[in-house]
Amino acid sequence: MSSTKDLLNSIQTSADGLTLAELLAKHSGIARRTAQRLIARLIDGGQIIALGEGRARRYLDAVAPPSHRVLAAKTDHFPSFIPLSADSLDIVAYIDQPLAARKPVGYQHDFLEAYRPNETWYLPESLRRQLHRMGKTTDAHAPAGTYGRAILNRLLIDLSWASSHLEGNTYSRLDTRELIEHGKAARGKATLETQMILNHKTAIELLLENIEAAQFNRYTLMNLHSALAENLLANPADEGRVRQHAVDIGQSVYRPLSTPQPIEHALEVLLGKARQIGDPFEQSFFVMVHLPYLQPFADMNKRTSRLAANIPLFRANLCPLTFLDVPEQAYNRAALGVYEMTRVELLRDLYVWAYERSTQEYLSIKQDLPEPDPIRLAWRDFIRQAIREVIAHPERDPLACLQQAVAECVPEGEQAGVQALTIEELRRLHEGVLARYGLRQSEYATWKAVHGH
Repeated sequence: MSSTKDLLNSIQTSADGLTLAELLAKHSGIARRTAQRLIARLIDGGQIIALGEGRARRYLDAVAPPSHRVLAAKTDHFPSFIPLSADSLDIVAYIDQPLAARKPVGYQHDFLEAYRPNETWYLPESLRRQLHRMGKTTDAHAPAGTYGRAILNRLLIDLSWASSHLEGNTYSRLDTRELIEHGKAARGKATLETQMILNHKTAIELLLENIEAAQFNRYTLMNLHSALAENLLANPADEGRVRQHAVDIGQSVYRPLSTPQPIEHALEVLLGKARQIGDPFEQSFFVMVHLPYLQPFADMNKRTSRLAANIPLFRANLCPLTFLDVPEQAYNRAALGVYEMTRVELLRDLYVWAYERSTQEYLSIKQDLPEPDPIRLAWRDFIRQAIREVIAHPERDPLACLQQAVAECVPEGEQAGVQALTIEELRRLHEGVLARYGLRQSEYATWKAVHGH
């Protein structure tokens, strides 16, 4: 009870209200999850109110003067460092109104039906040219996915962290690196946060492993969602499946379609149009607009769209869109502009700004990347298949299995090098890289129990 009183007293004595981070700084003895639970009780009891969204949300005394509430609300503004068009400013002005002032709206079929691939353009020609100039790499004419694989280690960290951060994940970029590179979960973080990061990593790896075949079809989309949703949904049957029930959008007056059949139909139309779009950036942006708007899944629609938006960029060997430094409040407002107004201008301005940030990061680091090991590149598929076979048969001697596979498949002059690389890969194996080899955690656990790896 004293913790509740302490939090309430701090909020009541702060004229402008306090964020969760500010409350935790004042009361370091209260755990984050405990504080969240106590704050929820204070809100339910009518003692405090919450204004704003995400990390910018502030908690105020329920009887605070209106002027204080307005001041606190203004702290949750659209970031001024992201340039906006006049149309985007109109969207922000509408979305920033209280819920009661915004008109409830359902799914607008005409929004999708009116789009004509390669005739309708959400991104004007001049803007597409600009994006192509920003994202062009030296691998433009190489096989699909060449650039993405060259920067994979950095991409896994940045995109997993940034996309999870937009969902309120509190892992730092350094925490994310430790988890992805060494399999070390950060102390004091919720299990679901760790799972979210690892799911992003798995999904990105799966996309790049299969990028030649990846298209905007049900198979790719369902498996992408399944990878992102693993162990995070209340009903595991919803992983990789079109939702069977209605959903609500938090802090929005938008009500998506509620029954499976219309959702299935709209999804087929959406994917069909996406496949026809010729320009990779238009295709990418179209998916970022329409996939969350349809809300085809029980949850994780926005994060699925963020990864799906990279498919055409991976295929064309363009710089990826990592969402680094994208503010949560900006992204949420842009999404609400689509949901409630079927207008794309605010999301478009954010997309262009975010892509420029990504390209600045990646075109600079590409110069510092070591050239890929030619032996590892040439024998990549063999190495992965050999490791998969070793783990799948724990009753066999690992070294003997690898030696036999190398002797059967690799020319004599290259056997020593390929064998050394394969053994190195096996020694570095951990739970965070199992998807690369098509392995399940249970298979790896069984093998470890036998060989003590």
